[in-house]
Amino acid sequence: MSRLLPILTAVAAVAAALSVHAMPGETGVGPVASPTETVGPHPVIKPVDKHLIPTVQIAVAKGWPAGAKPSAAAGIAVNAFATGLNHPRWLYVLPNGDVLVAETNAPPKPDDAKGIKGKVMKSVEKKAGAGAPTANRIVLLRDADGDGVAETKTVFIDALNSPFGMALVGNDLYVADTDEILKFPYRAGETSIASPGVKVTDLPAGTINHHWTKNIIASADGSKLYATTGSNSNAGENGIPAEEGRARIWEVDLATGEKRPFATGMRNPNGMAWAPGTNVLYTVANERDELGDDLVPDYLTSVKDGAFYGFPWSYYGQHVDDRVKPPRPDMVAKAIPPDFALGAHVAALGLVAATQTALPAPFANGMFIGEHGSWNRKPPVGYKVQFVPFANGQPSGMPIDVLAGFVSDQGEAWGRPVGVAIDGKGALLVADDVGNVVWRATGAAH
Repeated sequence: MSRLLPILTAVAAVAAALSVHAMPGETGVGPVASPTETVGPHPVIKPVDKHLIPTVQIAVAKGWPAGAKPSAAAGIAVNAFATGLNHPRWLYVLPNGDVLVAETNAPPKPDDAKGIKGKVMKSVEKKAGAGAPTANRIVLLRDADGDGVAETKTVFIDALNSPFGMALVGNDLYVADTDEILKFPYRAGETSIASPGVKVTDLPAGTINHHWTKNIIASADGSKLYATTGSNSNAGENGIPAEEGRARIWEVDLATGEKRPFATGMRNPNGMAWAPGTNVLYTVANERDELGDDLVPDYLTSVKDGAFYGFPWSYYGQHVDDRVKPPRPDMVAKAIPPDFALGAHVAALGLVAATQTALPAPFANGMFIGEHGSWNRKPPVGYKVQFVPFANGQPSGMPIDVLAGFVSDQGEAWGRPVGVAIDGKGALLVADDVGNVVWRATGAAH
């Protein structure tokens, strides 16, 4: 029986990964709200609830039916700014109003999650819409007539390596590939860049490269970039040496290309933004899986210089993850909790401050968050864009749904929100990598 159990477990796990459709007539398998006690500045950190077979609930990627679009909060209208894109993940708005979109996906990762678990996770990714080859490019969208729909789409930079974050500093456009930051010359109004990129610094990658997305944001004076690098595992299962240089935010000096760890112990930080009216950096981060439906909450937090947030040895401060070997009580003792929980498994990715938004109250002061949606929870959560209100430069209230309806009642994903940005007219832009759309949300009167 001891030799048969792993086989049965593997078969059951594969079946769980593939059995994601609702039964005929079944409803209620779409996303729900995260339990309120797992959201906010003082979340309840629930007991571990591990299972032999991990919980798998995938919203199968289908794309939007004709004429369908996300549902919007009262006072907000939404339309497709651009359609027919190739897995759009991240957005950046240039000063002249042009919108850059990273059409991208994971690079080859031959050593990530090998064996049965690796096959299951690849099946999960494919069903969820993340299995397509990466286009490896940035496209430029232009709405020259100002009607809220881009009529021009051009390939801006091609032949990249799973690009993600973008930042313009003066006349230099920085792009974070999965393995390095590149610098390109930029001139306002141009619709493509032919010049090769110049490497600024390397970023951790390799043949595991578990969390491949690398995001960047510039300091207010343009002297530095901050770069996110996610962990190389769920919870250290690939060994501590595989985490070298990862699970952190780097500070990169643009004059020298040298970098230093700005904050460490963050499992998978993604979006970054400066808190309204301050020079305080915020990020959203994805926490670890396979500890239960409501563990561990993803979070929004200010990023404190030199702080350690626990990964891999602990989560949400000093809650020890006993799966990580060898234990490091000395590191756990240094871990600080994040500022604001968003609920477990929402997959918070996109982040933008509402500083320049033209959306109506209550969306004037705070941050918009793109939640890609869970796979390790039943019923699922996320699959929406939320807004966290701020006061005095920090979160001040519970999240508010801005855009939802990305998943049908039958559990099929029409779309999945990722990157968020504010355009030149104050509208909210949302990259939808399953619908292959960039959505544009405005005040209903616009």
